Amino acid sequence: MAVTFTTLFVVTFLVTEFVAFELMRAELIARLHRSVNDTWAAIASNYDESDRNDIINATKTYASISDPRDRIFLLLDAQDRVLAGNVSASAFPQKPNKRAYNVHLRTGGRFYVVNDLVGGGRLIVAFSFADTEELETIAGMSLAWALVVVVATALLGGYWLGQRVQERLDRIAGTMHEVSLGKLGARVLLSGKDDDIDMVSQQINAALERLAGLVESMRQVSVDIAHDLKTPLNRLRISLEEAVEEAEQGRSVSDSLRDAILEGHRLNKTFEALLRIAQLEAGARRGRFAGIDLGEMLADVEDIYADVAEDDGKSLSMRHTESAWISGDREFLMQMFVNLVENAIRHCPEGTSIQLSLRKSPKTAIVEVADNGPGIPTEERDKVFRRLYRLEKSRTTPGNGLGLSLVQVVADLHGATIELRDNKPGLSAVVTFPLLADP
Repeated sequence: MAVTFTTLFVVTFLVTEFVAFELMRAELIARLHRSVNDTWAAIASNYDESDRNDIINATKTYASISDPRDRIFLLLDAQDRVLAGNVSASAFPQKPNKRAYNVHLRTGGRFYVVNDLVGGGRLIVAFSFADTEELETIAGMSLAWALVVVVATALLGGYWLGQRVQERLDRIAGTMHEVSLGKLGARVLLSGKDDDIDMVSQQINAALERLAGLVESMRQVSVDIAHDLKTPLNRLRISLEEAVEEAEQGRSVSDSLRDAILEGHRLNKTFEALLRIAQLEAGARRGRFAGIDLGEMLADVEDIYADVAEDDGKSLSMRHTESAWISGDREFLMQMFVNLVENAIRHCPEGTSIQLSLRKSPKTAIVEVADNGPGIPTEERDKVFRRLYRLEKSRTTPGNGLGLSLVQVVADLHGATIELRDNKPGLSAVVTFPLLADP
């Protein structure tokens, strides 16, 4: 890249140099031409048909103060005899049929000549190109040295910039190499210039942060699975061992087998929930998204679970219901709202009031599931979205610690955010969806 831009810069400078040089050269030649024509006209103005002495004397005056190697003045009569001048008529190789021309004289050097009739004779004025050519040489040398300086500066500057960019790219490559070796805490150092490389580095660092978070999440899930599934697996093993022992003793094994089937069913539900979460995180079924009215869906949830809550000694009601259309998967959204309602029913004492509400802002739809139960401690609210994480007080209640994890994943799939807030008393789960632009 540095070589490419250096080459482009030098070529641009060369073109600019050439244009400037040609313009200067054209101006110098034009000035020389004007000077010769003006001098010829000044001498010719002395001509008087009755007396040629004035033009002869004027020619002699100009010739006497001029070096023939630089300026030539020559006045000829009708027979081409020299009347005045500083060279002989033989200095000119020929007598052209045009008034002005460039010619190399026999005396040496290139001259611009004005050769025209004055009365019956001929007046010749010629100025050398030597001064013009000398200025052209000086300008050419100056531009050549400027080109050398520009090329050297461009090459050194390009090399310096290229090295700096390469060093920063090498740092990025080094960071990625460390990450490939398993050092997920490695990050690209920023220069603080907020340029393109810094922006790319920030994006890489953000991606590495997400990667580290995912790896840590997977590690935590593995630990949680090993920890939380150990108990039901032990209960399953104990039930099967009891069944074997009862069978050996000739007693009925029905109760022990039923316990084993129940534990197996719970384990199966846990793994199904984990698989469902994995599918959601992979963006499964995004192609099935369609326009959904959240108000209608929440009304269905209330209709289904109002009796369930009442049977459990709680109440479920709707407030602030209005129509709000979003794009999503109806089955997954229903599962999310059901999980939030079931959590409130399962973990709140009798007499708890659970309320569903829906309100809109110009660009969002906000769903709230609130209760006046015991709530969740502030320091635990982020943790409850982890898979298989359960509050200590909830370990004696049915569940596998995946309900809120599924809620979080469904919200992410739909571009929504979820926040647990203090309802004073109780807990409020607030889910904010982007509204569908054209329902």
